[in-house]
Amino acid sequence: MKEKYGIESFKNISLFDSLRSEELYQVREKFVIKSFKKNEIILHEEHTSEYMYIILDGEAKVVNTTDKGKEILITMHQSGDFFGELSLIDGKTAPATVIATKDSVTAFISKKDFFSLLFSQKQVLENLLQLFCSRIRGSLKKIQILNFNNAAQRIKMLFLMLSETYGEKTEEGTILKIKLIHQDIADMIGLTRETVTRILDKWQRGGEIEILKNRHILLRPEFETITF
Repeated sequence: MKEKYGIESFKNISLFDSLRSEELYQVREKFVIKSFKKNEIILHEEHTSEYMYIILDGEAKVVNTTDKGKEILITMHQSGDFFGELSLIDGKTAPATVIATKDSVTAFISKKDFFSLLFSQKQVLENLLQLFCSRIRGSLKKIQILNFNNAAQRIKMLFLMLSETYGEKTEEGTILKIKLIHQDIADMIGLTRETVTRILDKWQRGGEIEILKNRHILLRPEFETITF
């Protein structure tokens, strides 16, 4: 496992992408690698102050469970994403559980080694601060989305926000390289699944979007011109 996931696996992680090879070797030595099966819990809510995690391969969902046992999707994590760092910094747990949505490989680092890394690698600290700023801006955008009364406008703004992180530009438009079912979309922006299905079906019939076989969503150029 260690040989397969060496420093090459860490080069594409935004937290470490500016480090030299010798620095990456020091980073890699502080991480433990573990595999998770689909639907296996990667991070329990009560354990969120112990480690920081990086998804090297696979994907996971972050969910909050209601008193009635219903899972509410908060966000999705893809290969290269990391989580748990806030809890290491302030020592508080987060009201969420992270679950693998496919077979995944995750690297994790203890609180002690995490701070050792930040203090010894200035560039990692600077990258972390930049990523914090990006996440805060993303949270502000999500709050803005939730303030829209128009359901279609909420979905459009969500897709445009996701395209900044998961979008891939093609000749046919922008592909959202993140798998979301209608209920996931509904949970993220406070709508019902039926409302999301109705709006997406309308956009598909109008040619503004296309749901691809792998559940990725193609936003055609016409999508940008949708008005409400």
